[in-house]
Amino acid sequence: MNLAPVLVAVVRLLAACAVAAFMACLPAPATAADPVFPIASRLGLVPPPGLTAARTFPGFEDEKNNVFIRLVALPGGAFAEIEKTMTNDALKKQGMTLDKRETLPLGNGNAILAIVRQDTGAGRIRKWLLIVAIDNLTALVSLEAPIPEPAAYSDAVIRTALMSLATRPTIPVDEQLSVVPFKLSDIGGLRLVRVVPGVAAQFTDGPKDTLEATDQPQLVIAASAGGPTDARDRPQFARDAMSGLPPFKELRIINSEPMRIGGQPGHEVRAQAKDAQTGTEIEIVQWVRFGTGAYLRIVGFGPKDKWPDLFTRFRAVRDGLEPR
Repeated sequence: MNLAPVLVAVVRLLAACAVAAFMACLPAPATAADPVFPIASRLGLVPPPGLTAARTFPGFEDEKNNVFIRLVALPGGAFAEIEKTMTNDALKKQGMTLDKRETLPLGNGNAILAIVRQDTGAGRIRKWLLIVAIDNLTALVSLEAPIPEPAAYSDAVIRTALMSLATRPTIPVDEQLSVVPFKLSDIGGLRLVRVVPGVAAQFTDGPKDTLEATDQPQLVIAASAGGPTDARDRPQFARDAMSGLPPFKELRIINSEPMRIGGQPGHEVRAQAKDAQTGTEIEIVQWVRFGTGAYLRIVGFGPKDKWPDLFTRFRAVRDGLEPR
C-alpha cells in the first residue's frame, strides 16, 4: 500500500521586509511542531526524529530500530469502557507487566498512560499505551520499542511525542479511497461512510452511517482473494454471496446472469426483499467481477420506490471501477 508523505495543513504568512510601499508575504514551510497525520487517519502527532509515516498501518515506524507508533481511532464513548476494563490484571492476562500508570491532562480531560513490558516472538519490548478522549474520538496510541531501547527514544522524547496527539475534523474522500485496492472515477453522488484499508469501501445516500439503515441507499465494494477459476462455478458462487446481506426477509433472486464488467468476466444477481423491521420493499443488485486469483464484489440496495434512479447511479459506480 502506497503511503503518501506527511499531510501538513499549514499555510503561514511571514511578514517580510517593509520595503518602499509594500509588504511581501510568503507561505512558510512546516515546522517541527506541526502534527503529522498518517494517510486516512484522523489522528496524528509530532513523531520523534527517525520515525516516518508507516506503509502498512496508521502510524509511524523506524524499521531499522524496530520502533513503531500505532494510532487507533474509536468512537468517543469507548473511553469510559476502556478506562474501567484496563486494569493491571487485564494487562497481565495479555502478557504485559505494568511498570508505571498515570493520568495526564490531555484532550477532553485526563488521559491514561500505561508503560508496560511484554515478551514477544521478536524479543522483549517496552510499550507505551495512551488512551484519551479527544474531540469526538477515543484515541489509542501504542509506542513499542525493543529493550534496551535505542538511545534516540528517551522517555522524554516519547512523552513529548505522545502529548502532541492531535485530530483533524475530516479526512478527504480521495485520501480515504487511496487505501483500498481499487480506483473509482465516479461515486454516483453517494457519500463515503467508511473504508476498510486494503479491503472495502461503504457508500450511502442519507444521514445514517450503519449498513442496517435500509431506508436509505447503500453500496459496498469489497476486494477479496480467491474466487472460482472455472467459469461454470461462477453463477453459484455469485448466488451464494448474496447470503452476506443485512437481515432482510423474503429474499428472492429474480435474475442471475453472466456479463462482462470492465472487460473482465463477471456475474450480475438481482433480488428483492423486505426490511425485517419495517416491511419496506427493497431492491438489491450484486455484481461480481472476477480476476486472476481475486474478485471484486459490488452490492447495492435501496427502497423499491427509488430504485430506477439508484440502479443507474450504482451502475455508474460499477463502470468507473478499476483494480488499483
